[in-house]
Amino acid sequence: MRKLATLALVAVLFLSVIMAGCIGGTSTSTGTSSASPTQTSSAQTTYSGTITIYTGGTSGVYYPLGSKYAELLNKAGIKAKAVTSGASVSNAKAIGDGNAQAAIMQNDVAYYAYNGLYMFQGDPIKNLRGVAALYPETVQFVVRASSDIKSLQDLAGKKVAIGAPGSGTAVAAEQILKAAGVWDKIQRVNQDFSQAAQALKLGQIDAAVIVSGAPTPAITQIAVTTPVRVIPISDDVLNKLKSEGYIFYVRQVLPKDTYKGMTEDTPTLAVKAILVVSASLPDDVVYEMTKVLFDNVDALRAVHQKARYISLNTALDGMSIPLHPGAYKYYEEKGITVPDKIKPPSG
Repeated sequence: MRKLATLALVAVLFLSVIMAGCIGGTSTSTGTSSASPTQTSSAQTTYSGTITIYTGGTSGVYYPLGSKYAELLNKAGIKAKAVTSGASVSNAKAIGDGNAQAAIMQNDVAYYAYNGLYMFQGDPIKNLRGVAALYPETVQFVVRASSDIKSLQDLAGKKVAIGAPGSGTAVAAEQILKAAGVWDKIQRVNQDFSQAAQALKLGQIDAAVIVSGAPTPAITQIAVTTPVRVIPISDDVLNKLKSEGYIFYVRQVLPKDTYKGMTEDTPTLAVKAILVVSASLPDDVVYEMTKVLFDNVDALRAVHQKARYISLNTALDGMSIPLHPGAYKYYEEKGITVPDKIKPPSG
């Protein structure tokens, strides 16, 4: 009996030691399991304010995506809010004057802003930095399906709506039509998307230039009663644009079922919607922002179908400004080769 009592005492002591170790281990484990939130919090503490994300109008794509992204950042411990805006041009200016720390915008507008061109002539916004390319915004030269216009060259002598004055669409129309050799041969009309769609429906113009995610609602609506086609853009035009330094254009093929009236897949061009940030944001914060973006693509896709294009495989396609060092670090860790022309500026 005495031996059994001794053995029982030893067993109790042994179990006590194990339990003490488990309790200590639990304490250590808790510290380890909170490492991820702690890292996110440390990213947050390097920026004391709320990251304001400029998006676009409530009826567009930028606002729902930006709002969901802000929600995801907050869940990750980074304070953020999305606000409506006038889209690309105003977004670039907001980052330039410090009213925004992040924004969604077209890659061509970002290029103009960074280099002080067109609507930013003489006033470059050098604190713009890239995070990721998101989805294509299609360049669409739209005509009625019954039109005899089959190519960009056929636009010579025609009345063409080229976009609102000073808009990214108007600049794209000029660049592409100059590359096609017909810019000085068309009758130019300044109209926004809605105006141009209605004018096309009424026969007041021969073609409308639309730069937007396709299918574009304004065109889809008129195509119900006035079938349309999209004019193809050749490789020759794309190559000329690239040779002239317009690195932001990418190839896109519109499926034949994009609009009523199309009978075949049509090669055209696109610019890309990109996520940009201010160069003043700390590297670790932007690293986390990049990680949150790609870790939550499914959540973004649930908000808008355009998010289906967000992918690490195309994250740098059409990137037109230097990356933020935080984003650059993320891509390096993922084994993605970053072209020299968009690596973060030294110093």
